[in-house]
Amino acid sequence: MTREVVVGTGTGLDTADMVLNIGPQHPSTHGVLRLRLVLDGERVLSCEPIVGYMHRGAEKLFEVRDYRQIIVLANRHDWLSAFSSELGVVLAVERLMGIEVPERAVWLRTALAELNRVLNHLMFLGSYPLEIGAITPVFYAFRERETLQAVMEEASGGRMHYMFNRVGGLKEEVPAGWTRRARAAIDEVRRRMPDLDNLIRRNEIFLARTVGVGVLTAQQAAAYGASGPVARASGLDIDLRRDDPYLAYGSLSVPVVTRQAGDCHSRFECLLDQVYVSLDLASACLDRVDQLGGPVNVRLPKVVKAPEGHTYAWTENPLGINGYYLVSHGEKTPWRMKLRTASYANVQALSTLLPGCLVPDLIAVLGSMFFVVGDIDK
Repeated sequence: MTREVVVGTGTGLDTADMVLNIGPQHPSTHGVLRLRLVLDGERVLSCEPIVGYMHRGAEKLFEVRDYRQIIVLANRHDWLSAFSSELGVVLAVERLMGIEVPERAVWLRTALAELNRVLNHLMFLGSYPLEIGAITPVFYAFRERETLQAVMEEASGGRMHYMFNRVGGLKEEVPAGWTRRARAAIDEVRRRMPDLDNLIRRNEIFLARTVGVGVLTAQQAAAYGASGPVARASGLDIDLRRDDPYLAYGSLSVPVVTRQAGDCHSRFECLLDQVYVSLDLASACLDRVDQLGGPVNVRLPKVVKAPEGHTYAWTENPLGINGYYLVSHGEKTPWRMKLRTASYANVQALSTLLPGCLVPDLIAVLGSMFFVVGDIDK
């Protein structure tokens, strides 16, 4: 026997909560994510993030690829942070093998990592306002992205998946005059960033949609393991570049951008102000590169084998802390490579953030948590 339930409100109506699926192909989810929402009218009662729709089994594929081949898998799990993602893998392998990377390569890696951070942030700075109705900012953000993409493409040959890191350094030396052109591109982006900044940071409609919305407290951020701009917007003053330096960060002064409110606007501001910091860090690294000579990689045998053992490397990726746990049995392929990705922890917090908010605010909260679904599903 079937029973009809009328969803609605009012005297005499048999009411029920509505179960609504957002996704698994919603354009505001930065990949194929599904949210299972329970709604009471326009108010969200509960949220269950359901992941796995993009799962490619990267961690298992690592086990049947050698140490040169796994880089191509690593830079695809967060496609907006490809350079930083492949960097974490090679740092773990180098640590296990005891390889000392040439100083010129270290500084070049740091410069490129910061440029990649700016590219990542600009994508969100353009797409986040777009998701809540502001069309213009994305054009400014992409103008700056193209300026820096040209520099990255000239050095590596790639626009998204750079494949420029190698175990022991970089693929090859950068072209002659590249540092000068890169510095000019950075100066141009720095000069034009106020166009985007002034358009959106204090925009009255943007403020109304983001201030006080989707508040994540410092305690909640820590409990969920959130990191990067999402955590720093809630007042967690954590940045591995300063707190546990790798590459050349120990020789640089790294300002850490934080906010206290933990709302959507604070997360956006952290991302925006971080762009200025990263542009300055990249410039400082390029100045140092110009003073250094020597190779950008070390010679390795044709077949690279990491000694038996295990190690853990972590990096301050654009979206937060990424960890790489490598276990080797002395073969040419990893026995196990486990990834701890920032996006995964950030998405977990949605189950706490979304209940109580209205449906129109749902996309504002979702977009401000800054995740890439490939980084969740790996």
